Amino acid sequence: MLRFDIITVFPRSFDGILTESIIKRAQEKKKVKICVRDLRHYTTDKHRKVDDKPFGGGPGMVMQPQPIFDAVKAVKGRSKAKVILLTPSGKVFDQKKARQWAKEKHLILVCGHYEGIDERVRDHLADESISVGDYVLTGGEIPAMIIVDAVTRLVPGVLGRESSLLDESFSTNLLEYPQYTRPANFIGMKVPNVLLSGNHQGIKEWRLKQSILRTKKIRPDLLRK
Repeated sequence: MLRFDIITVFPRSFDGILTESIIKRAQEKKKVKICVRDLRHYTTDKHRKVDDKPFGGGPGMVMQPQPIFDAVKAVKGRSKAKVILLTPSGKVFDQKKARQWAKEKHLILVCGHYEGIDERVRDHLADESISVGDYVLTGGEIPAMIIVDAVTRLVPGVLGRESSLLDESFSTNLLEYPQYTRPANFIGMKVPNVLLSGNHQGIKEWRLKQSILRTKKIRPDLLRK
């Protein structure tokens, strides 16, 4: 079983995503366990503050190291958990990383917020600093949801047809080929004939070609990989 511990100042943000669809079923099947931890429970401040003004001046507030260090220590225990700091200045999360983490036993996701997190968390506590894209979000809660979803579906036994993972976008640095379903003719828009032919080899070749063409058009950077 893969266990996620999510450390956040907004634990209620996760109420919906953890009780629906594949993630819900994965927990029911005991393939993953997901615990959301309120960072404010670990602060020593009597007002439950977890942030303060940045040294050197500047706008916004910075998350303090003490609550985060104590929270990680409490949830990690003696496990060999991997501690992941979610920050816009981290390495970009991708399918390769999701596959690696799906083999882990315990992941601790630290959600950044406000103007940032005290750098000592990155330097002395986190195993990896991760971003989900080249843009800035309000906090690390949405990135944490993305990572939980992407990793959970790769845990063996979570999906009914694990072979379907082989054809998904990014599994081979190609975007997935176009998909169609009934009706074959929808208000004049027709499904490609090859998909109706029953020629499995022809369909396989068509799908590969379409994946390459789509990737070349939309994400040429993936082809260079």
